[in-house]
Amino acid sequence: MTIQDITKALTHTKKHPLKLFIGFDGFVDNIMHVVDKRISLTEFKRLEYIKDYANRIGKAAGLSTNIEWVVDQQKIGGNGPIMTNALLKHNVKATYVGALGFPSLHPVFQPIAEKANVISIENPGISDAVEFFDGKIIMGRMNFDNMTYDRLIETYGEDNLLDQLQSSDLFASVNWSMLPTMTSLWEDLLEKALPKLKSRASKPIFFVDIADPEKRESNDITRALHLLKLFKYYFNVILGFNKKEAFDVSVTLGLFSKDDINETSLEQVTKALYDSLEVDQLVVHPVDRAVVMTSHGYFETKGPYVEKPKLTTGAGDNFNAGYVFGQLAGLTPEASLLTGVCTSGFYVVNAKSPNTDELIEFIVNFTKK
Repeated sequence: MTIQDITKALTHTKKHPLKLFIGFDGFVDNIMHVVDKRISLTEFKRLEYIKDYANRIGKAAGLSTNIEWVVDQQKIGGNGPIMTNALLKHNVKATYVGALGFPSLHPVFQPIAEKANVISIENPGISDAVEFFDGKIIMGRMNFDNMTYDRLIETYGEDNLLDQLQSSDLFASVNWSMLPTMTSLWEDLLEKALPKLKSRASKPIFFVDIADPEKRESNDITRALHLLKLFKYYFNVILGFNKKEAFDVSVTLGLFSKDDINETSLEQVTKALYDSLEVDQLVVHPVDRAVVMTSHGYFETKGPYVEKPKLTTGAGDNFNAGYVFGQLAGLTPEASLLTGVCTSGFYVVNAKSPNTDELIEFIVNFTKK
């Protein structure tokens, strides 16, 4: 697709609202910096790179140390809320079900509640996101035991759930790794809800981002991922990973050995995961590019590189929002990679998500370089 085709398709979305159903996590994000040198009561020099932080911690082995964190801001957190917040910049009608505060909404999520239909099942987790120029370290505290199908029916209602699944253009279930009950919820959806839906002329999208699964048992990961092919009867299934997740999962599934994975290319890993998991699209987004594998082949798009980003926590969720927005606008998977990397690029440069016009302008300027 040409840039003109992409621009036209994205502009057209402003005339016809897209209907979205997204869940199920929720976090309050504390964006943190690590103090390297304290200059005054209000000034300090931060540790800029993860290796510097690692060295600081490593020197304390066998001893002890004191590390000062400074909260830069508190913001909406969780893969689902951040993705939803980014998509709300466009012409959409969104329903979000998740852990945003119970019995009352946590104030940090009020901006979402002002624009979307929000159903909160339980209290959010807390994430301390320590940011560096080359990445971030996220330390989460959560308890999502109530995020079950029965609880969903109790708080939202079966009729409302079926209506959302029947009428939405996008159903997104993200942050599987932080929600221990999510596999069971998927199984219940497949058994109790989806068979009640009427067939549609064109399948809606089911987007899944399992998030970093390193802490989960291998059999849990395998069980969850192999459920996704069962959703293909009802949806076009898109599975998203960042590079670390893709490489780790490929080893977990036995596609590559731990010894060989570091010598394996991104293209090889993406194709192997696609063939193994049998989803409709397999998307992977490293820091500097994004790739997708579909039945039509493998595509890769470079993204804007930002040496010193304003904000990185949520960049992956903004990529996901940008990618599915491109798909909902009718773009090809390859063109949707561009909407994904440019949504993420705009976010890390401006510390906010772009609206449709801002995204179009960013795409045009980026592709001119």
